[in-house]
Amino acid sequence: MTDPSTPGAPLAGLRVIEVSLLGPGAVGTHLADMGADVIKVEPPSGDYIRQMTWPIIEGSSLLHWHIHRGKRSITLDLRTEEAQEIFRDLVRDADAVIEAMRPGALARRGLGFEDLVEINPRIVFCTISGYGMTGPYANLPSHGIAYDMWAGLVNVAHDEEGFPYIPEHASVGIHAGPLFGAFGVLAGVFRARETGRGSFLEIAQSDASAAMDWLRSETWKAYERPESEVTGNKADDYERRAPGTAGMQGGVRYQVYESADGHVLFMASEQEFWRNFCEGVGRMDMFEKWPGSKYGDHARGNTEMRRELVEIFRTRTTAEWVEWSGKVNTTIAPVNTPKTLADDPQFQDRLGFMDHETHGADMIPHPVKFVDGSVPDPTPAPTAGQHTDEILSDVLGYDADKVAALRAAGALGAAADGTGA
Repeated sequence: MTDPSTPGAPLAGLRVIEVSLLGPGAVGTHLADMGADVIKVEPPSGDYIRQMTWPIIEGSSLLHWHIHRGKRSITLDLRTEEAQEIFRDLVRDADAVIEAMRPGALARRGLGFEDLVEINPRIVFCTISGYGMTGPYANLPSHGIAYDMWAGLVNVAHDEEGFPYIPEHASVGIHAGPLFGAFGVLAGVFRARETGRGSFLEIAQSDASAAMDWLRSETWKAYERPESEVTGNKADDYERRAPGTAGMQGGVRYQVYESADGHVLFMASEQEFWRNFCEGVGRMDMFEKWPGSKYGDHARGNTEMRRELVEIFRTRTTAEWVEWSGKVNTTIAPVNTPKTLADDPQFQDRLGFMDHETHGADMIPHPVKFVDGSVPDPTPAPTAGQHTDEILSDVLGYDADKVAALRAAGALGAAADGTGA
């Protein structure tokens, strides 16, 4: 958790009440990383995110360490009237409530948007789930990969025996959904502070997957129109390419090449960059022979050119090519893996890792940078109920006798002493 009064915290003074399970809790993470006071309300047993996926670091999953960094945790048994009243008290002076689970979970406890707006007309209520509140899939249980496969982002692979399997891929919906959610929450808070009116937002991680991959889906839709209206690029003699990166397969001037010690991505699709490359390697004969079009020309299918480039790129290391490209103003990038990224000098300069000694796990920080300031350094993800007494006393002003009575009534649950895993 970050002290809301921390000087320079972009979202200092913003208070968010979060009820979440698993990855969708990242809505609150984006806000906490910017300095918001995010209070995670957990059941007495805690969010089982701590035991999900791998690796497990000092008893809790990396997913938990990352998703709940910078937050405070209070355990409430929302099945009890006493705990429900505590929740209402938390909402009275809050800016937003995040319901990161199946839609309607809070409403069933009398804590939905219609209930909460009665006690705080400015509250922004954001519910985020797998498939959203509507549609035939709304009530289906699911996990993150489902949204990417639903949106067509992941191609099914087959092993040597012909069994289909999930190939390695970057997850999109489970990460993009919370990002859209945080954006929506801030928009809602902005409106609330201008008008005094709250908002009810709903986010589907499946929608986010589709939205992030809009280019391919929209291209296929465009190709349903006649070729007299929708064509390919001039550089391809207006021939339609497969949508998105699938259309890059036959590219030559925009392609991956082996370097002396790894791979590089060559991206000279503009004639200017192609000319600079040829001049830089002393091969203007290649430019004269294959000048290409001014824009978007990948020299598709030019195997003769490709063989020439294969030999050229083998003469330098990846690092040497990247440095050289900056000097001659052409487009070459290093090719990393999730493992080697940490060794890349650009990664080390811009991001690096927050260290596990301080944060519980080695984690990539929030990528938003304030040039004229800084974002807070988040505290480690909390144990279940770690901040229960602190929140009840400091945020709500409950005295010791009232806290003791609530504990005796079972409103706080057994994990409220901060020993939850």
